[in-house]
Amino acid sequence: MLDSTSTILELLRSGDATAREVTEQTLRAIGAIQPTINAYTHVAYEAALNAADAVDQDRKAGRPLPPLAGLPVAIKDVLCTSDMPTTCSSNMLRNFTPPYDATVVAKLKRAGAIVVGKTNMDEFAMGASTETSAMGLTRNPWDEQRTPGGSSGGAAAAVAAGTVPLSIGTDTGGSIRQPAAFCGITGLKPTYGRCSRLGLVAFASSLDQAGPMGWSVDDVAIGLQAMAGYDPADSTSVDHEVPDYQAAIAGRDMKGVRIGVLRDSIDQDGVAPAIRTAVAEAEKVFTDLGAEIVEVSLQHSPYWVPTYYVIAPCEASSNLSRFDGAHYGYRHAAASTEDSIAPMLAKTQPLEAMYRASRANGFGSEVKRRIMVGTYALSEGYYDAYYNQALKVRRLISRDYETAFEDVDVLLGPVTPSPAFGLGENIDDPIAMYLCDLFTVGANLAGVPAISLPAGLDDDGLPVAIQLQAPVMQEARLLAAGAGFQSATTYHRMRPNDFVAS
Repeated sequence: MLDSTSTILELLRSGDATAREVTEQTLRAIGAIQPTINAYTHVAYEAALNAADAVDQDRKAGRPLPPLAGLPVAIKDVLCTSDMPTTCSSNMLRNFTPPYDATVVAKLKRAGAIVVGKTNMDEFAMGASTETSAMGLTRNPWDEQRTPGGSSGGAAAAVAAGTVPLSIGTDTGGSIRQPAAFCGITGLKPTYGRCSRLGLVAFASSLDQAGPMGWSVDDVAIGLQAMAGYDPADSTSVDHEVPDYQAAIAGRDMKGVRIGVLRDSIDQDGVAPAIRTAVAEAEKVFTDLGAEIVEVSLQHSPYWVPTYYVIAPCEASSNLSRFDGAHYGYRHAAASTEDSIAPMLAKTQPLEAMYRASRANGFGSEVKRRIMVGTYALSEGYYDAYYNQALKVRRLISRDYETAFEDVDVLLGPVTPSPAFGLGENIDDPIAMYLCDLFTVGANLAGVPAISLPAGLDDDGLPVAIQLQAPVMQEARLLAAGAGFQSATTYHRMRPNDFVAS
């Protein structure tokens, strides 16, 4: 089984394993789990082996090697890759290969990582279960009848099933943290602007952020170190020094650290007992480590979900308008009389008919739903009532966080209301699916960093998790607190029994 990032890197550096051996093991593991778990949309067999051979040749020749040389990494299929398809798990982009790498992908490659494939996701990152993918649903390695979460469900399942030690997801409203929680791994959403968004196919431009997923805080710290940094080609990138995250983890003394517990979140109706227990036990762990527990209330937290589900669909409506069948991606044969929308198309001009048919057939139902919600909220007569009002509430939410962080160093609370739910359980209930984001969207609206940490198993043997949040650009503080928690617990060492690749 491919385990921790640091362990594999040490094996490679010491010569106890070659990059080719590690890559071959990765590809065997993917082949073993893919028929059941369906974590990948594309596997780069030949390219990965060639990259591994190049690392081995450089090491044999004594050439200097970058820090991640030979490390296998999987990339969510919403980040552009010039040497393999980027589909966003949508028929709209099923055969699309971009002409360039996303900046975070390019950074990982420059750091020596070997990209072994692209991981499955909810279509255009819109979903919480990886069931809206046009490439088929992904299953949870802990229980194949349950969702791995979404939208980065494939990235989480790829780690949990033991195929790669590190994967890269994206988080618009919890899409790294929720699947990490459901799959029993660690997932970090960095500060908005900490990692470049160039080459991240946009869902909601003011919310999307790429981040690392692995078994432990140590894994995600190594990944973030390679990904983070200013990108002048991205107008949303922040020119802020990137600290040494490994040093931050090493200095994880929790004495005197003030932990703000989001009691209002924990006490809400519908929160599973196992989640409440996990947060309560985490409080005790932090107290035993010397931290001070302070109860915190974020006044506008009841408005997180409605605010998010106005802003995100509005931005999606704008961003996805580019997919019209004219420039790239899927183009439907609008003249087809067998098409279900043929009567409508017969009344339109040929160009408009092509646009309509391409979008109607290229997008799945959830993407269409969000485009329509966003288009409505942006329309004349409703723009001020919905979108502008949501922006005002977003500012109040950000102020809540700023005020809280004047008194505490990090915030502690749940990631999800429940452990992983069954496949098909919420797919026909959009409201139930959207409420999966109940505790995660606040960090996206405020732009603060947040991390999901494994915190045990429920009575059914399913992972539960806790969430820590920190002020803007304070990933080092977040990682230090997470490392402190993992130094005192063993939850991040738990593994699923059935689908662990060997």
